[in-house]
Amino acid sequence: MLAIDLSGKKALVLGVANQRSIAFATAQKLHEAGAELAITYQGDRVKPLVEKATQHMPSVRLYELDVTDEDNLRAVMADLGENWGGIDYIVHSVAFAPRRAMEGRYIETTKEDWLLAMEVSAYSLVAVAREAEPYWNEGGSMVTFSYYAAEKVVPKYNVMGIAKSALEASVRMLAYELGPKGRRVNAVSAGALRTLSARGIPGFTLLWDHVNAVAPLKRPVTHEEVAQASVFLLSPLASGVTGETLYVDAGFHAVGIQLSEEQVQSKKGAK
Repeated sequence: MLAIDLSGKKALVLGVANQRSIAFATAQKLHEAGAELAITYQGDRVKPLVEKATQHMPSVRLYELDVTDEDNLRAVMADLGENWGGIDYIVHSVAFAPRRAMEGRYIETTKEDWLLAMEVSAYSLVAVAREAEPYWNEGGSMVTFSYYAAEKVVPKYNVMGIAKSALEASVRMLAYELGPKGRRVNAVSAGALRTLSARGIPGFTLLWDHVNAVAPLKRPVTHEEVAQASVFLLSPLASGVTGETLYVDAGFHAVGIQLSEEQVQSKKGAK
């Protein structure tokens, strides 16, 4: 296996919530590859969980960050640029929509909830890239996390599907604008994972069972698999890849007619 050595590189990971988050799994892989880490979290409630999760990373820098507060975002980036020597890699793992916007029909989404979901889940990528740009080392890269609902209807994912579509479009636009200085921007579209945010999706257990039955690999993806793909995209191994959305979903997105093997066999038996 080709190892990735990121010794001497500085990676900013936004949106760590706990040890079960995709952001933390990616931070762990970056740490194992030798990168220095800065991690952001939101709110005092999350801080003890993040401190516990990162206690084996003695040199990690922790920042409280609300991505909707641009003064807060600007201050964090300035501190990293001036006191840390700049940023090489950015992991954007930030998304939110009010639960009420996920429980009803999409057509009933309020303007307030729609705008909030878009601001936190999509616009924040643009804001982070803009505020990081003055301190972003040439040849650096960025990765964010999307989901299949960006291109197909996933019932009850509602406004978050729209936000993920905007997120993927922003990846392409940022890749175009930042490319001349050698900076790359990509997304990982992860399969269904048991995370804190996934619990907020009504009917997630049914979705989990369906995806795992239909996906070609007939199993869920793991946090580690998503994190490995993310570190690959950040690293020099993916130096020619930008503006891309990489699916890490056990092949689920490649299946057209979504019937499980059990359903196929049931149809055969009915003939």
